[in-house]
Amino acid sequence: MTFGNLKRGTALSRMAVIAALGLASTGALASEVSLKSSDGTVNLTGEFVDFVDDNYIIRTALGELRISAARVRCEGAACPTFETATADVKFAGSDTIGSGLMPLLLAGYASSQDAEASVTATANAGEIVATLVGDGGFGDELGSYLVSSTSSGDAFESLLNSEAQLGMSARRITPNEARALRDSGAGNMVSPSQEHIIAADSVVVITNPGNPVDQLTLEQVAGIYSGQISNWSELGGPDAPIKVINRDSETGTYETFYGNIFGGDAQAIAPIGEVAEDNNQMASMVNADENAIGFVGYAFQRGAKPVSLVNSCGIVTTPDAFSAKTEEYQLQRRLYIYTREDTADDATDTFIDYATSADADNVIAKAGFINLGIATQEMSMDSPRAMTLLNAEVDAYEGNIIREKLRMMVNYDRLSTTFRFRTGSSKLDERGRIDMARLTDYLEGMPEGTSIRLVGFTDSVGAFDSNLALSIARAEQVMAELRGFAGDRLANVSFDATGFGEVAPTACNTDDRGKSINRRVEVWIESGSAS
Repeated sequence: MTFGNLKRGTALSRMAVIAALGLASTGALASEVSLKSSDGTVNLTGEFVDFVDDNYIIRTALGELRISAARVRCEGAACPTFETATADVKFAGSDTIGSGLMPLLLAGYASSQDAEASVTATANAGEIVATLVGDGGFGDELGSYLVSSTSSGDAFESLLNSEAQLGMSARRITPNEARALRDSGAGNMVSPSQEHIIAADSVVVITNPGNPVDQLTLEQVAGIYSGQISNWSELGGPDAPIKVINRDSETGTYETFYGNIFGGDAQAIAPIGEVAEDNNQMASMVNADENAIGFVGYAFQRGAKPVSLVNSCGIVTTPDAFSAKTEEYQLQRRLYIYTREDTADDATDTFIDYATSADADNVIAKAGFINLGIATQEMSMDSPRAMTLLNAEVDAYEGNIIREKLRMMVNYDRLSTTFRFRTGSSKLDERGRIDMARLTDYLEGMPEGTSIRLVGFTDSVGAFDSNLALSIARAEQVMAELRGFAGDRLANVSFDATGFGEVAPTACNTDDRGKSINRRVEVWIESGSAS
């Protein structure tokens, strides 16, 4: 019997489980093994006794203990060996997605199919297998899913070698990776049918909860990770050496962090400090040392203290869910699943449809990640946004524009939906296609007469009046596209469009990334309508 044919009924039989999973007989069941969780909360050693119903049983000084295989990995010669080659669907790539999100996402997917998911950690570090059984666990097996969590780079290697049908990545595919896959017959990797955004994420700089430093400039973070700043006293903290915790350079988390902190110089910076295996270990190491600093995905903070970041323009960004949804946090990223055109089938397509739908939002949030659902934020006169505008040093002409913006915004709340355009293009970027559908669904449920205002902004390149006109034109363009997309579904909503040019930047206009963040169309909703 192969794993792909394992039935729920036989799973309750220990001997059938062993046969189905290909548990290899070691001839030394009394040998010592260790059961360890990736977050460090479980670290047990004892004699391996059995593997029953997805649980390891070991004999310790406290007696026999039963530990769920979904929580731990087994280390030692007597550990059972899992045959995973016959899984129906294989995922490979980012540990941020694979270990942090996929277990719950697969469970949610199973529920959407009226099935039950049995998730088991294999003997291989960072690897799980999920079996879906229909009729709430009493029917036939619907499929088996193998998830191998390593790095984002491995996602594209595995797709290139056809070792996986779905690649998990905490960064966007590079042009070289896309061309290599295209040449192998995989298709256009950045087409909407193959590049799937499943969540937003922030790479959060974390310190020990006992560290008094709450805020760092990007220059200070760069100084720490380049070795130029080595004591917390240089940053207003205690007189203590900074313990730097790092990640492997092949991970998407590392690439996002170094790419944003060091920009084009990232490749020339030699990594320093201790290297954590994954996000969970990073958080554990920081929590264990009052002088440590690290960086993790948003979902993996685990009680460590998040640090607000200040860019070179003095704009403070806080790693919260709203700033991640609007993609205005400094260390922002998208989480992707990629598929090959030539290996797509009903199993992969059905899973992708679920993972990118609103049905998956609650599961994604439960896993600690930031879903693509729409959130609202009040824009009162005492909000940070209003205070920044009130304190802006501008001439009288720009001051009038700012006052008009303040007068208008106090009557609205901001939705997290923020449309951006491809560089040098009037076309919305890949996130815009998703947000258009999400926004239509959201607004369709609003009360009759709800007022929506599309508000455009630009970077600071060019003349002020030209940018003002461009921002209005972009807002009108998005309004027209939204009406065209929604058809008569939004007859309950009134629309208007305006723009404020280069005022109210949310990032610095000193580099391409900052400029792209500032070139945006926000969605404002009449105060009280979204509550």
